[in-house]
Amino acid sequence: MIVTTKVQDMQTMMQQYRLEGKTIGFVPTMGYLHEGHVALIKKAREENDIVALSVFVNPLQFGPNEDFARYPRDIERDERIAKENGVDVFFCPSVEEMYPRPLSVQVVVKERVDVLCGKSRPGHFDGVATVLTKLFHIVMPTRAYFGMKDAQQVAVVDGLIRDFHFPIELVAVPTVREEDGLAKSSRNIYLSPEERKEAPALYQALQRAKQAIENGERHPETVCALVKDYIQANTSAEIDYVEIYAYPELKPLEKLRGKVIIAVAVRFANARLIDNIVMDVK
Repeated sequence: MIVTTKVQDMQTMMQQYRLEGKTIGFVPTMGYLHEGHVALIKKAREENDIVALSVFVNPLQFGPNEDFARYPRDIERDERIAKENGVDVFFCPSVEEMYPRPLSVQVVVKERVDVLCGKSRPGHFDGVATVLTKLFHIVMPTRAYFGMKDAQQVAVVDGLIRDFHFPIELVAVPTVREEDGLAKSSRNIYLSPEERKEAPALYQALQRAKQAIENGERHPETVCALVKDYIQANTSAEIDYVEIYAYPELKPLEKLRGKVIIAVAVRFANARLIDNIVMDVK
């Protein structure tokens, strides 16, 4: 596995792979790799000649009161996990390398960001879209891999790729879960033992919503109320939101029909958790 911290070296390497006619699968991450990331790596390994993974904790997507400074980092562990799972190129630039000077141009996301996590995190997805635009130009991937745990991010990346005509195929990989259903997340380490026992209730609530829809319920308000009631009855968490939208457009629906997302976010004492399911409603 090749490890590089320099934009120019990474770009030169990727250009050479492209000239050789090799396909490149790209997994952009903020590090502290877990099984969710490994699933992305494995999918990229199956479908491409070269697998490139980036680790970069992007300051542009953190708000003033968010956890940029305490976001978990362990680059040696990340390198080991990447190498064990078949990554060919490991790109871990510094903030100074990615942002050597103040930006004169920044991407502003206009759609799909005024709901779910985007509603309470103004500018977050501008930061995501800006760093991905940079990374897409540096890595020049054939395919880019993202986990559906952050389904809003997948929707935003879908718009970015389409609107800017990036010659990249977006591959959305299903959420990887613990045995009890909790979505894998770097932030799960902040849960207390009691909170960790309660956390699977998020996915259980989503499954109850899915069952209600499969049984014929078509009113978003009714389904959302069912999810909220279950979370409140089974956890000590504070609900941030429970919302249902058309997916990936993230537009409200009067009645459930077509591809929809049911998404939740809750706050425990030291961790904010998100989860979702996407389903087709006839």
